[in-house]
Amino acid sequence: MVHDPRRRHHRLRGEPPKKYQDIYPLNFDNDPEGIYAEILRVVRLWIERGVTAFRVDNPHTKPLVFWERLLGTIRAESPDVIFLSEAFTKPAMMRTLAAIGFHQSYTYFTWRNTKEELEEYLAEVSGPAGSVMRPSFWPTTHDILPPYLMHGGTSGFAVRAALAALGSPTWGVYTGYEFVENVPRPGVEEQIDNEKYEYKARDWGHADDLGLETLLRRLNEIRREHPALRQLRNLTVHPTSNEHVVAFSRHLPAEHSPTGSASTVVVVVNLDPWTAQVATVDLDLAALGVPEGHDTVDVHDLLSGDPYTWDAHPYVRLDPYYRVAHVIEVHHP
Repeated sequence: MVHDPRRRHHRLRGEPPKKYQDIYPLNFDNDPEGIYAEILRVVRLWIERGVTAFRVDNPHTKPLVFWERLLGTIRAESPDVIFLSEAFTKPAMMRTLAAIGFHQSYTYFTWRNTKEELEEYLAEVSGPAGSVMRPSFWPTTHDILPPYLMHGGTSGFAVRAALAALGSPTWGVYTGYEFVENVPRPGVEEQIDNEKYEYKARDWGHADDLGLETLLRRLNEIRREHPALRQLRNLTVHPTSNEHVVAFSRHLPAEHSPTGSASTVVVVVNLDPWTAQVATVDLDLAALGVPEGHDTVDVHDLLSGDPYTWDAHPYVRLDPYYRVAHVIEVHHP
């Protein structure tokens, strides 16, 4: 489920609060040393077979001292191995799991939909919390189909993909995202007949009929081409005049860039998947690396290719049936 195709993955599943028929509930109070030794053996077995990323399901239902010990051992032996914490639990527990050694964390991004919620959350995860809790943004998972995507159609899927890909250096989409699979199980916020219940055959020759395959590919190309998007703690939220339009930027100064040149990208997204929205964006030019005394900057849209000259208060219009977002590269003088 992680977007990097070069990695092989294995899934470790704990005993979650739900009742699963395919999981045996281990009691960690009975022979904790024996359980630790056996799980360590299994993890090492998968690593020997080339697995370098483990998605751990509900780790918060297991003793924290167990994870701290296991993660420390594997870190010493195989420092390139990544453990992703799938712990949709209280914030304090999520932070604690990150602090004891989990390399990446699922987040509340999936449920942050409004401008206010997104601005607050982007600032939070890119702030001091990012020193330990490296967030992974997912619009959906096999367990989760949020109401926004149930009702937002193709444009809604495009909006959430843009926010996830550009709002965090680590992101992913669940299999079939390109097909806008948005029919829920009755009474449950998850896809009907998902892979937990059946094998789903998809005609990948039609994966781009709705244009999402092209969008996902382009978003990943942009991430590879612009080092600022591969950083976490370099995000600035910029105010806008419309409650449906959110704007943020990522800036990496030349001295910290692997290319030797500054990298700056501004993202402006229409959160309304049904209606065109207009807004004035109040840009902090200093946060974009624009030198003092310059009141305009040449930019171009990395999605459409359109060039612009922006000042500190550009006007934008985003139609969800044509363009849900501006992804703007700033040209530094």
